[in-house]
Amino acid sequence: MSEAGLEKIREKLDAIDNQLLELLNDRMDLVHEVGVLKAKSGGAIYRPEREKAIIDRLEKLNKGKLNRSAIEALFLEIFAISRNLELPENIAYLGPEGSFTHQAAEVRFGAMSSYLSIGSIKGIFREVSTKKAKYGVVPIENSSNGIVSDTISCLTTYNLKIIAEVVLNIHHTLATTCDKVTDIKKIYSKDIAFEQCSRFLQNFGLDEVEHVLVDSTTKAAKLALDEPGAAAICPHVGAKINNLPILFENIEDKDNNKTRFFIISDFENAQSGHDKTSILVKLPNTPGTLVDFLTDFDKAGINLTKIKSHIVEGVSIFFIDFEGHKDDENVKNIFEKHKDSIKFLGSYVKEVEDI
Repeated sequence: MSEAGLEKIREKLDAIDNQLLELLNDRMDLVHEVGVLKAKSGGAIYRPEREKAIIDRLEKLNKGKLNRSAIEALFLEIFAISRNLELPENIAYLGPEGSFTHQAAEVRFGAMSSYLSIGSIKGIFREVSTKKAKYGVVPIENSSNGIVSDTISCLTTYNLKIIAEVVLNIHHTLATTCDKVTDIKKIYSKDIAFEQCSRFLQNFGLDEVEHVLVDSTTKAAKLALDEPGAAAICPHVGAKINNLPILFENIEDKDNNKTRFFIISDFENAQSGHDKTSILVKLPNTPGTLVDFLTDFDKAGINLTKIKSHIVEGVSIFFIDFEGHKDDENVKNIFEKHKDSIKFLGSYVKEVEDI
């Protein structure tokens, strides 16, 4: 193609960019009007069910090269910018920067949001509960390692609501300043990361070197950078942030290693038509009680997607996910019948069936 032909295409692209800028500013003006109305009524700015409805509608209208993932990536960032221009709000996540929880937060809230790195799951719940943060992002379960006990314990203690779920594919790297595997004498990481990469470590003889447990994989990268002969098992982002060279990518044992995260806040979602609900259930310790409880869901035509037993302060409770919203008529009937046994945690847009 000639230079003149390229210049014509660039002019068309510039014209489209100009239109996009104008339209985005028009959108921000309308968002401001909505924000004013929400402020008067006390409504929440972040509405996951509304965002899903917009993306669903755009996917149906789409006749171009963009697939759903691309549409979602573009518009989730637009939604995040809209929220932050209207009402900047803090999002607390399990830090440090570059952690998987931080990545999950950015998936939902975009790069422009104001983030607070918190050192513990309990600390995140506390910051949201005291309104220092509007939202909190916490891990709830990993496909290889199961339920996160600290999150269940905090959901039991605090009266916050789950307003969304995010699922990330979890990939680990081996990052080090060493040029060869045989030069590595020590590896820093979290216990769960060591577990998820045990086969790789055995295959390369790295199960014989010193393993040092730290409270975050990103911290592991920082420590390995400053110590000759040391390495870290950490996310790609954690290695990149700390300028630590990556020796191997995707060293996790399972290809489908996923972690599910909850976004918590102080409000409840409206129905979206594609919801999931999470509850905690404490039942009398008598034969048949759990079976009778679950039978009521079956009779009501409610699909249970997860049942996990858990011990909190010596008491056995059940963490349960099911399809539907708390305001659905069949769900309301069960909640009324078992109101003394159920703690409602939240109804939110369903992102996945299960992990």
